[in-house]
Amino acid sequence: MTCAVIFGGSGFIGCYFADYLLKSQLFDKVYLYDLVSYEDKPFPYRSELLSKHAQKLEFVCGDVRQNIAWKPVEPVGFVANFAAVHREPGHEDREYFETNLYGAENVTAWASEVDCPNIAFTSSISPYGISEDVKDETTLPVPVTAYGSSKLAAEKIHLAWQASDSARRKLVIARPGVVFGPGEGGNVTRLVKAVRRGYFFYMANRKTRKAGIYVKELCNAIWWVHQLQSRPGNGVLLFNGSMNPGPSISEYVEAVGKVAGIKRLVANVPYSLLLCAAYGIDLVARPLRVSHPFSPVRIRKLVRSNNILPKFLVDNSYPYLYSLETAMRDWKQDCPGEWN
Repeated sequence: MTCAVIFGGSGFIGCYFADYLLKSQLFDKVYLYDLVSYEDKPFPYRSELLSKHAQKLEFVCGDVRQNIAWKPVEPVGFVANFAAVHREPGHEDREYFETNLYGAENVTAWASEVDCPNIAFTSSISPYGISEDVKDETTLPVPVTAYGSSKLAAEKIHLAWQASDSARRKLVIARPGVVFGPGEGGNVTRLVKAVRRGYFFYMANRKTRKAGIYVKELCNAIWWVHQLQSRPGNGVLLFNGSMNPGPSISEYVEAVGKVAGIKRLVANVPYSLLLCAAYGIDLVARPLRVSHPFSPVRIRKLVRSNNILPKFLVDNSYPYLYSLETAMRDWKQDCPGEWN
């Protein structure tokens, strides 16, 4: 009997990947290693998603920033490292490095100790940096944020692990764009609410492209790429996780409108006006510790393209499961409460 271990397993991608592995009967047991159980996080859909796997799923409380002493009784056939500090804004620069670098070091050391030859690591498109140019997996990474820099460094740590036994070890590195779906609670969830409730505005950014992928698609793509490693010379495979091409802001808005069954004329407001308003709201809300969707950082990100192409998936004829619209429909069907 073999098992898979997901570090950062209570996170958004971790919960879905556990569901994917167990639903596909790829492993007899899956362990979720995280600081907080998915049952204690403020995303009830994650508990609902995993409730049907109760007999084959086990949560292990632990911190990847520290040496990992725990070991399962079963042989470990696969490790997924999704543990990360990733939300921007929201953390001090050092926090990204503490979790993302120490986590990479401790997870790879643990994989060596338990003699697991397979790791999948979720990096990010953030290492590519800020640019309006089209980028693919061959583009030189030039990170400009602590998050992007920490993720690129973590990639190198995983690559060093694979290189130390390259004849046997297999490494998949996924660089996903924005990952969305039920229980996400992030940027696309905020977009859905803003469009439905009528407070979303364009800022001359209708054509701004935002690389993104449905969470179920990403899980399928990770395993699909891992299966390619049965071919000689595929010890390390890196891919951009995105639809092809990455949807524009207007395409996200149109898809939400179609799935929600609403028709609204979305106004175009000057970027400078919205940015000034965001600073004003943040000035009042921050001292009061009031959460709001109008962070100046998020407003600035909305006008920057993340025009990332999934060249590896396209070149290898990956069979996409979802379009943007069908992904949104699947999301609404699974979790209609997030579309109210």
